[in-house]
Amino acid sequence: MKRQWRITPHDAPLVEQLIRTSGLAPVVAQLLVSRGVYSSDDAAAFLETKLTNLRDPQELPGIPEATRLLLAAIENQTPVVIYGDYDADGMTASAIMVNALRLLGADVSYYVPNRLEEGYGLNEEAIRTLQSRGKKIIVSVDCGIASIACARLCRELDLTLIVTDHHQMGDELPDAAAIVHPRLPGTTYPFGELCGAGVAFKLAWSLCQAKAGQKKVTPPMKRLLMQSLALAAIGTIADVVPLIDENRVLVNHGLRTLQTDPLPGLAELMKRTKLDQVSELTTESVSFTLAPRLNAAGRLGQAPLAIELMTIEAGERAGMLAEYIDGLNGTRDTLQRSVQLAAQKQLKEQFDAESDAALVLGGVGWHAGVIGVVAGRLAEQYAKPVIILSLDQAGKADAVGSGRVGGTGVNLFAALQECENRLVRFGGHPAAGGLTISESEIEAFRGDFCEAVARQWAEQEIEPTIQIDAEAPLGQLNLHIMKQIETMAPFGAGNPRPILMGRGVELAEPAKKMGKSERHLTVRLKQGDKVIRGVAFGAADWCDPLNDCAGPLEIAYRPVINEFRGYKSVEIHLVDWREQAVAPA
Repeated sequence: MKRQWRITPHDAPLVEQLIRTSGLAPVVAQLLVSRGVYSSDDAAAFLETKLTNLRDPQELPGIPEATRLLLAAIENQTPVVIYGDYDADGMTASAIMVNALRLLGADVSYYVPNRLEEGYGLNEEAIRTLQSRGKKIIVSVDCGIASIACARLCRELDLTLIVTDHHQMGDELPDAAAIVHPRLPGTTYPFGELCGAGVAFKLAWSLCQAKAGQKKVTPPMKRLLMQSLALAAIGTIADVVPLIDENRVLVNHGLRTLQTDPLPGLAELMKRTKLDQVSELTTESVSFTLAPRLNAAGRLGQAPLAIELMTIEAGERAGMLAEYIDGLNGTRDTLQRSVQLAAQKQLKEQFDAESDAALVLGGVGWHAGVIGVVAGRLAEQYAKPVIILSLDQAGKADAVGSGRVGGTGVNLFAALQECENRLVRFGGHPAAGGLTISESEIEAFRGDFCEAVARQWAEQEIEPTIQIDAEAPLGQLNLHIMKQIETMAPFGAGNPRPILMGRGVELAEPAKKMGKSERHLTVRLKQGDKVIRGVAFGAADWCDPLNDCAGPLEIAYRPVINEFRGYKSVEIHLVDWREQAVAPA
């Protein structure tokens, strides 16, 4: 399905005023106005992310009671277990809490359910196991807000449950001793977009203040909190929450600490990925390098090792863990490519990628740890919601599935709700979700799900779009302009890296495939006298059509600074392209 291009309209007088008052380049002023930044004061507030802009942790709902309970546990040496999640947000949140409680002298351990055997969130068997091991307090991080039955079991077993979460909650809340959540009903916290690691950071901060007996913490606590900011930055970027408000502060300062004073295990992982050699870490450094490696551990059932990596002292084992987790990413990539190829083959042979409103694909033995990534890749490729199912090889257990919507605007959670009679269980949010389904229900579910998505397309007039921030000739792109654009970072959800448009662009050299597996594309583009390198990741199939195109092109692209061996240059990442329409004579 082709994507429509929509250029964000600009209020020319506002742009001109911002140029005059701020001294910003015209294209940068346009970008800021498109994000609701209209004055030089607004620009300063947006571009300057100060730690003092973080709200007092005591304002976060549930923090005072959770702090009181954990402070008592520290003083009484009551065994505490951090119950985490196996994605990067959940693992970084777990590490934040473990590191903080250890520094403060708590008897603390951690537990992460096995993704492949236990699934997401609190489960009753794990709770009984933890109780049998003598644990008295369970602190859930990045999960627990929907665990009604498990909270009830904790009460029965005389376990204290503290829930810290950020996910969507149902009509009923768990009967926990404390619930820390930015959107807790009946509260008025002004920013509801913290991720699990962001919530954990606030709790760790509150604990340090409580232990210090004042707002100003001790130097060891301060260092711990700054390193916790780095973990919160990874979790925030990986969980794709909006990079606005407090999240901008967490990520900006977290990335700086990640570069200047990383935790020992992360320092070892950065060495192996050569991130220790870059002059400045960015959100892309995390989303394309660190987060995939942490997620690979979680996807392959090794989340405890990733948490150990982020909580370990310097030493030989830190290097060994980093080496192993870096290797897991290669295993994950191989499994992912295998499932993606099988899914594309099934799609080509059995379904209609053009006419179906959504795609539901599945296979026996497709690794459950990578189906979410594959669903995301195919959703982007085909510009429609995709659900990938992993079927049990013996045909006895239910199938598990993962869904993504890409940039379609479809509400996946709402579509799944319409099909809940076909499902054993499901969960998620508008952009992503998971489900369990009996194999006998798959065909009926496929039909119902496609119909539910089609209704959303029709009722809301949803269509796949590319939102273009501004039109900018390639000749405008230089390091000076790019440095101004980079001050808008951190980029991500809620503050995406700008997409610009160029017209009358030609190929200076033929497009070529690149990368070990030749999945990517590189091309040199020309507009007037300006020649620039372009890259399109995962778009090797554009190669022949681009080279066959006779006329000038219109391109949608993200400008970036490329750094190689200390030399910086501007290049563009192609988002889309099309032949330029010939104006009528």
